[in-house]
Amino acid sequence: MVPAQTRRPGLNFSLMKFIGSLALILYIAAASVAQKTDPNKFAVIINGAGGEAEYAKQFTEWTTQLTAVLSKRYGFDSSRIKVLSEKLANAEEVKRTFGSLKSELDANNVLFVFLIGHGSFDGKQAKFNLVGPDLSASDYNQLLTSLPTRRIVVFNMSSASGEFVKPLSAKGRIVITATRNGQETNATRFAGFFITALNATDGDTDQDGHTSVLEAFVYANRLTEEFYKRAGRLATEHALIDDNGDGVGREKPEAGEGLLARATYLDSLSGDEAAASATTGRLLKERSRLEGEIEQLIARKANMAEAEYEATLERLFIELAKVNRSIKQAGS
Repeated sequence: MVPAQTRRPGLNFSLMKFIGSLALILYIAAASVAQKTDPNKFAVIINGAGGEAEYAKQFTEWTTQLTAVLSKRYGFDSSRIKVLSEKLANAEEVKRTFGSLKSELDANNVLFVFLIGHGSFDGKQAKFNLVGPDLSASDYNQLLTSLPTRRIVVFNMSSASGEFVKPLSAKGRIVITATRNGQETNATRFAGFFITALNATDGDTDQDGHTSVLEAFVYANRLTEEFYKRAGRLATEHALIDDNGDGVGREKPEAGEGLLARATYLDSLSGDEAAASATTGRLLKERSRLEGEIEQLIARKANMAEAEYEATLERLFIELAKVNRSIKQAGS
């Protein structure tokens, strides 16, 4: 029979694990709700022509999900998110939307443009499919060039979108595409994985308290690659990024690519808030590590000397108590 005093740590651990999980959920929820709206950020989301009912439904879902995560988690003012649903996604409405931004934006604003749908390339011009006549990459370049803001981030998440890199490339612009050229014409999945990246709790890979455009791109790119590998299928999309104005997209940050995207954030935390968030994130990871060690120790108890077990368990509980105290202090 196991003495009562050696059973309690196991029961305490179960309770602590539950409390820890609950605290993590509450922390993430609080961080999401507490995100301040940022009047300097604008977004245009264009839900292109679906063509078929299945695609139309998927594009609408992605548009809805993207709109929600931008406003609820990343501090975009809902009044500054312009959404063109499939019914409104025609050439004239797109031009009217960008035209209205001329008077709304100033040089210090950041504009995010998201294209969700199908694209095409005829060997000369790349286009994003709209209801009625399509607009080409050159058309979008003219619309963007007419705006006063110095920082623009374009996510063309459609098929054949790789051909948008060169026409849109410019100083102060970050251009991300779902494909690497105009020959990758199959419907893409990058938009869905990009939204997953925005919702991920581990998207801030460098733990600086911010989620940068580069981090979201790398995360979504990895998920896209993993999808095709798991499915045993040849990948029909390879996302690119260009942010140094050379007109050459790359699948990963290299050759001077990615520096601007690394310094452009989707969220709007202040420096102090970002530091606090990063510190708390590291503490939460440390708590998870200690909880895992305690769980493993309890599982190995039968094969350990009682004195060694008790000493190790006591040490881990002391370390865990210190981490929990630090988390509490960071939160206050």
